[in-house]
Amino acid sequence: MWFSSGEEFKEVMGHEINGTWYPRVTKILDIKSKPALDKFFQEMGSYESAEEVKNKSAEEGSLVHGVAQKLLVGQEVEIPSEMEPAIAKLLDFNQERKMTFHPEFIERQIWSRTHRYAGTVDALATIDGKFGVLDIKTSPGFYPEYNLQTAAYLQALQEYEIKKTLALARHIETRWILRINQHSLCRRCGAKLRAKGGRSKIRNGRSKTMAPCPEAEHEWGEIEGDIELKEFPYYFKDARAFLAAKTLWEWENDYWLKQIGYLR
Repeated sequence: MWFSSGEEFKEVMGHEINGTWYPRVTKILDIKSKPALDKFFQEMGSYESAEEVKNKSAEEGSLVHGVAQKLLVGQEVEIPSEMEPAIAKLLDFNQERKMTFHPEFIERQIWSRTHRYAGTVDALATIDGKFGVLDIKTSPGFYPEYNLQTAAYLQALQEYEIKKTLALARHIETRWILRINQHSLCRRCGAKLRAKGGRSKIRNGRSKTMAPCPEAEHEWGEIEGDIELKEFPYYFKDARAFLAAKTLWEWENDYWLKQIGYLR
């Protein structure tokens, strides 16, 4: 990617915090290959179509984030009709799991002075008595880069400076990914129909005794929420992998990083 100036590079790729510029965790992770994303671009047939769907999906994902975060800290919020199944399922799920989101740590900017990167955590939460990083995703599954992202956040939050700045009353113990999604099930074969970004995608069911229906013969049920929470308590390997990705990212962006004085 090319930039018109070092200032544009800094604005797109990072955050200025207390007079110091840090690259963003999510931009660093763009260096990692994403087979699922590559497959998506191939299926769309053109770059323009793929970008349109991707950007609309990102907007929808941001809306889900905002609604979920407000609801889980006890705020009133209008729920768009198109996401009612997912949000209803989320509220039922939380009745069982009793997740506590801490309002002062929603969309909170963090940074690592030691390893020189920054990011924004979706939430810090308490679940089952443990205090940790919680990241919200609106995907149909879990992808490896999620682990790298949350490990980077957790690692930063272990540093004395950030703990003091955020006035953390407890040590960060773990991390979770909360997946918020919705789909329709085929009554005949169990296939899933998911609509996002203006695009519908069918995933065949996993039944060993029933073949998937021909596409035109699915019998779709009502849209239902799909909520999944996973804890990833062991982060050292993921943190090392993130720092390795950061080294590669720095190599890839050597020219601009030297221009802005990040690398000397």
